[in-house]
Amino acid sequence: MVSSPAAPVAAPSVESPRERALVWIAVIVTLLAWASAFVVIRGVAPHVPGGALALGRLIVGTVALGVVALLQRRWMRPTAREWIQIVAYGIAWFGAYNVTLNIAEHSLDAGTTAMIVGAGPILIALGAGLFLGEGIPKWLAIGAGVAFVGVILIGLSTSLTTAKGVDPIGVVWSLAAAVTYTIGVLVQKPAIRRLPAGQVTFMGCAIGMIACLPFLGQLVSSLAAAPLSAVLGVVYLGLVPTAIGFSTWAYALQRTTAGKLSVSTYIVPAIAIVLALIFFGEIPAPLAIVGGVICLVGVALSRRTPRARAVAQEVSEEPIG
Repeated sequence: MVSSPAAPVAAPSVESPRERALVWIAVIVTLLAWASAFVVIRGVAPHVPGGALALGRLIVGTVALGVVALLQRRWMRPTAREWIQIVAYGIAWFGAYNVTLNIAEHSLDAGTTAMIVGAGPILIALGAGLFLGEGIPKWLAIGAGVAFVGVILIGLSTSLTTAKGVDPIGVVWSLAAAVTYTIGVLVQKPAIRRLPAGQVTFMGCAIGMIACLPFLGQLVSSLAAAPLSAVLGVVYLGLVPTAIGFSTWAYALQRTTAGKLSVSTYIVPAIAIVLALIFFGEIPAPLAIVGGVICLVGVALSRRTPRARAVAQEVSEEPIG
């Protein structure tokens, strides 16, 4: 059902304990899904080029999200401003971010890549404070700083145990991924204030897929020569980190601030190292373990909010669209 852009918004209400629990579950699912992506991309990268891998992942993700959107039968017509936000979100995060991240992991290990992309939450927190009116609370700034130190330690430990060291070209691509990730979050947040999160996620994924269509020939030829494991890896990336991970992220983002939520992604490098240990038998360096613990401490600090301020913030948040 299509709703008019002028559809009235219900009065906001204070978030219930059940809703808070669901947000935390959504965050955990997102972090696990996105951390696994770093490991899977590394396994698929030798067989599928960066642009082609992004397109294959987005095709699968668009189909999966499209099926969910059809089952929900809920659609709100975007305004002209929301269309601009959704298009920018789709091109920046689904399109450009995936391409640059995939290319980066052709020359950098997953841990180092995750550490560099970890600059994104710092940029998001600052951008959300400056452009989305979220402000930069003291504990968010402290938590972001502490977690960033942990991310640096994780990346440093990974690069120290990598024989080929750090490729400067890979670093540039990783920084580009961090910037496009930041842009994606900052334009997604205002788009989901009124529109359903699932609808915006589907539209963004579809737009990102269209932006990556120039890689179609490369995708077909590389998948034809790739082993079954690489093909399954592309499908996994489309279903789990893309369809599921971006959906749970949008659900949580619609119910909290962009700055605070983005800081939670500092845990991703630590999870990626654990997954690499499980699936590739890589043993994390002691420095990486220390970095992971510091990341967790930073995330915990960033979530601290005085009770009175927390209630005021919850009341001022716009309701579910």
